[in-house]
Amino acid sequence: MGQQAKKEKSQVILFYPDTHKSVKNQQNSIAGTFLKHRRGFFWSTRTRILSWYAIILFFIFLVFIPTIRQALYARVNQRVNEEAIEKIEIFEQLLGTSNTPKHQLDEESIEAIDKLKQNDNRLLKPPTTKQELREFFDAFLGNQLPQDDTFLIALMDEKFYKSSPRARPKEMDRDAKLIRDWAKLTQTKQEEVVIPNSEVESIVYLAQPVEIQGEIMGVIVIAHTTAGERGEVLETLAVIVRVSAFVLIFALVLAWLASGKILAPLRLLTQTARKISETDLNQRITIDGNGELAELGTTFNDMMDRLQNAFISQRNFINDAGHELRTPITIIRGHLELMGNDPKEIQETLTIVIDELERMNRFVNDLMLLAKAERPDFLLLETFDVCTFTEELFAKVKGLGDRIWKLEAVARGKIVGDRQRLTQAVMNLAQNATQHTNNTDTIALGSMIYRDKVSFWVRDTGAGIASADQYRIFQRFARATNSRRLSEGAGLGLSIVQAIAEAHKGQVTLQSELGAGSVFTIIIPLESPQEATFIQN
Repeated sequence: MGQQAKKEKSQVILFYPDTHKSVKNQQNSIAGTFLKHRRGFFWSTRTRILSWYAIILFFIFLVFIPTIRQALYARVNQRVNEEAIEKIEIFEQLLGTSNTPKHQLDEESIEAIDKLKQNDNRLLKPPTTKQELREFFDAFLGNQLPQDDTFLIALMDEKFYKSSPRARPKEMDRDAKLIRDWAKLTQTKQEEVVIPNSEVESIVYLAQPVEIQGEIMGVIVIAHTTAGERGEVLETLAVIVRVSAFVLIFALVLAWLASGKILAPLRLLTQTARKISETDLNQRITIDGNGELAELGTTFNDMMDRLQNAFISQRNFINDAGHELRTPITIIRGHLELMGNDPKEIQETLTIVIDELERMNRFVNDLMLLAKAERPDFLLLETFDVCTFTEELFAKVKGLGDRIWKLEAVARGKIVGDRQRLTQAVMNLAQNATQHTNNTDTIALGSMIYRDKVSFWVRDTGAGIASADQYRIFQRFARATNSRRLSEGAGLGLSIVQAIAEAHKGQVTLQSELGAGSVFTIIIPLESPQEATFIQN
C-alpha cells in the first residue's frame, strides 16, 4: 500500500512537473516571508532598544549583587567586632584593668556590669592569683548567654580552660591549632581567620591577654563564626535576586509598551511614506507634543510641502509651457491648412507663420535662460561705470514705444556685475511698463548707489497692480488679473528679471497701487557675487 502511494506520488510529479515546481516555489516564498518577518522583528528598533535595556539592567545586577553581598559581609563583621569590643570592655571593667572610666561607658554596659556583680560575688573583687582568676573565669563565663555563633573562650597556662557555650565547632576544639595560638598570645589581637573547606567559613575574633601583677596568667577570646550570618545574607540575596528578576521582567514589559508608544511616530512616518505617490502628495503626519520625534515629523511635513509645491510648480510649468507652445502651433497649422495659391495670401500667411515662430523662439530662449540661471556660469562679471550704463539704458528704452520717457537720477561710481544680464533685466522691466501704459503715460528710469548697494528702477504711471497680484506676477507664466496688455507674451519677463537679480545676490522690489502706477527696483550689491565667471576689462 505504501509503495503504491509512493508510486502514485512520483507519477504526479512526473506528469505534472510545472505544478510541483509551483508548489515548491510557493512553499519557499512562504518560508522566506516568515524568515523576513522574524528577522524584521528581531532587528526592529523597538526590539533593539529593549535588548539594550535588558543588557544594561543585566550588567547592573551583575555588579550590584556581589557589591551588596560584600557590603552586607562587612556590616556583619563590623557588628561582630563591636560586640566583641563591648564584651572585652565589660570583662576588663570587672577585672579592673580597663583604661576607660566606668562613667564614660554607655548605660547598657554599666547595667550589664552591675548585674554581673549582683549575680556572682566572685566578680566583685579583681583576681590576684591564678586560682582567683580561674574562679573569675568560671563566674564570668557562667553568667554569659552568648548569641548564636558567638563563643567566649578562657585560656590558662597556654591551654584551653573553659568556654561558653561548651559546644564548639571542631575548628575551636581544645587541641585545635587556633586554640594553641590564642593561648600563647601576649598582646591583644583582632582579625578574621578564613578556614577553607570548613562549615564555619571564617572566624572573627578578639583575643585579650589577662595580665595580673605584671604576669600574663590567661587569655580571654570572643570568637564568632560567620557561616550562619553569611548564610542568612545569601538567603536575603536570593530573595533580592528573585524579586529583582520579577521586577526586571515587569520593567521590560513596561519598556516594550513605552518604546512602542515612543516609536509610534516612526511607524506613522513609515506608513505615511508608503502612501505617498506621484499622484498623491497630500499625506502628512499628525504632530503631538515636542521632542526629537515631533521635530522629525515637522521636518517630514515641511519636506512634503516643498515636494508638493515643486510637483505642482512642475505640473503647472508643463501645462503652461504646453499651452504657450500649442497656441502658435495651432495658429501656424490653421493658416497653412487654409493657405491657397494666391501669392498675396501666401505672403500674408508666411508673415504670420514667421511671427509665430519668432514668438516660439523667444519663449524657448526665455525658458533656457531661466534654466541656466541656476548654473554657476550664468553671470559673466565685469567692472563698469554706473553712470554710463544708466545713460545707455535710457537711450535703449526710448525705442520701445511712444511714451513720455524720463531719466530721473544717475548714480556715480563703478559696480561689478554682468552688464548684458542687467541690461536684459532693465529692458524687460521697461518693456513690461510699455505693455501696461498708453501714449500719455510717463515711464521713468534711474539709478542710485546707497550703503554699498546699487539700485536700478523703472517707474510708470500706468494702471498699477493689485496688492493680491504683486507677489504672484513674479512667478512663471503669471499675469495680473486686471491686465490690459497691448501685446501678449508668455509671462516669463518678471521671472527672468528676478532670476538675474538673485544671481547677483540681489532682489527685485515692487511698489504699486491701482490707478497710481508701479515702481520696479533692482537692488544688487556693489561687490561681485560668488560662483561667477569674471571678465577682465
